[in-house]
Amino acid sequence: MSGWKGLARDLSVLGKLAGVFSIALRMRPEGETLYSDLLSDFFSRTPHRAVLIDEEGATSWRELDEQANRVAHWAVAEGLRGGDVVALLMENRAQYIAIWLGLSRVGVVTALLNTHLSGERLAHCLREANTPILIVGREMLDAARSAIVHLDGPMRLLVSTRHEEEAASEATDPSDHEGLVDFDSIVEAQPASAVDPAVRKGVRAGDGLFLIYTSGTTGLPKAARISHYKAVVTGYASARAQDLDANDRIYCCLPLYHTAGGVMAVGAALLSGGSLVIARRFSASRFWSDCVQHDVTSFQYIGELCRYLLNSPTHPDERRHRIRTVIGNGLRPEIWTSFQERFSIPRIVEFYGATEGNLPLFNIPGRLGAVGYVPGPLQRALGLEILRFDVENEALVRDAEGRCVRSEVGEPGELAIRITRTARFEGYTNDSASEKKVLRGAFQDGDAYFLTGDLLRVDEDGFYYFVDRIGDTFRWKGENVSTNEVAEVLSVIDGVEEANVYGVAVPGADGRAGMAALVTNGAFDLEAFGRRVHDELAAYARPLFVRMLPEMETTGTFKHRKVDLVKEGFDPVAVSDAIFFRDPEKGRYVPLDSVTFDRIASGEIRV
Repeated sequence: MSGWKGLARDLSVLGKLAGVFSIALRMRPEGETLYSDLLSDFFSRTPHRAVLIDEEGATSWRELDEQANRVAHWAVAEGLRGGDVVALLMENRAQYIAIWLGLSRVGVVTALLNTHLSGERLAHCLREANTPILIVGREMLDAARSAIVHLDGPMRLLVSTRHEEEAASEATDPSDHEGLVDFDSIVEAQPASAVDPAVRKGVRAGDGLFLIYTSGTTGLPKAARISHYKAVVTGYASARAQDLDANDRIYCCLPLYHTAGGVMAVGAALLSGGSLVIARRFSASRFWSDCVQHDVTSFQYIGELCRYLLNSPTHPDERRHRIRTVIGNGLRPEIWTSFQERFSIPRIVEFYGATEGNLPLFNIPGRLGAVGYVPGPLQRALGLEILRFDVENEALVRDAEGRCVRSEVGEPGELAIRITRTARFEGYTNDSASEKKVLRGAFQDGDAYFLTGDLLRVDEDGFYYFVDRIGDTFRWKGENVSTNEVAEVLSVIDGVEEANVYGVAVPGADGRAGMAALVTNGAFDLEAFGRRVHDELAAYARPLFVRMLPEMETTGTFKHRKVDLVKEGFDPVAVSDAIFFRDPEKGRYVPLDSVTFDRIASGEIRV
């Protein structure tokens, strides 16, 4: 890019970042300004403007303020104080935000529970929260009960009776069930006035606002600590990156229990004084109608959400909207342009970040495929490092003195971000898990970096590109294979709706062979698929095995699950789905039966 254009780009980005730095300085982790305090102007100046819109209707700023106050009074009456935790298990709705906002006013932390979990996995999350109180939406009551039976200590259930249609199998009155308390009735009886400020004495911006759980794709979910400070900076950064103001309406169909929906989308709306349109869950058939009906100007996406929309039939409202900007992560380069052009999206802001991370990246200029942009001089100032990584041994490369080695421009490495007073790593409730994410003494004694667990590369212009998750990248035929990059190629082949790529162990072979789990439609042709694989991928990157799935198992934020697929491998006896093998002699995919499997396992067929 020419000097003048590059300068203009940098000035634009720096202007937005300056606003984020300003709010970070205003908050200060040690300061007394809490999340809700930053909304006080909107409560007083625009009390009748709609701030939350869901299936029940619109909630004004005044109504949100009063609902939050009632929750705060309830918390005080319960004897809850700063640092105490209350768990929340509820599907998307305006009430969800009012509950955590009210709890935050007295310094209480809200543990945002994944609505896709039940039983022991949900019980694990409750243990991590270390709380005896669970507020549950009626639609989630069965899941809550399935978890409580796994707990050793008592758990007090408070049930919201709204949305009764979601729980037709339950009695109408929760008092019919022993041990259940009608949360809505108790809260409505509380005063709508503000609580005494003395109840939050000693609570600081750096104290907890949320516990948000990792997706648990590689094990049990971990509870990440999210402070008032971090939630504000993250939400405000999202708003600044998109140039949002009070006239914007942000659509969120992602779960409010996760960072993308519950911190970024909610924060972008609240902190800009705009409105949040809340869908109970994602629906490809209703998505564009919702956007048109509610005059949406922005939405939060996940890459797979974009793919679902692209794979859906043409919708009459898909270009009738007023959307001017969208923000999210995981939009793969191979569908970026198609998505933007088909749905007439003027601006896409892709970002990179992790729930527990200490600093997100934003691709504010909008370069296709990039997950972030930081002008060169700022990279070192912000403590952004791409560290050379040995994929085969899954370890950072060290020099003769035991220090880390920086990757060259364009060379993939693990992204590490220096931990500072403002770029804080707030960790998990599990201290040992927290320590595993910290790299100490990377370049000198006393330094500390957050290890992202992701391979990225940065180009000479300062754009960052996601390569793969560490552990997902595997080594085959002496070469490193990025599952992400292979999936990008497979995903655009005719008939492929979803592609999940991973490495599997083959007896007698070094490394791991590529395997792809596919969800396909009627346009899929195995012969044509094999030809595209041959033409577009290097020999070592071509999936040796293909597994056909009826549907892809994903997390609540649409991330593909791989752990079980890797464990199940390619044994046709152990797997009920059809599996195909890329026969090296025939140069095409053929059905994998038990005889062929045994020949591969014995080394008779050399792969």
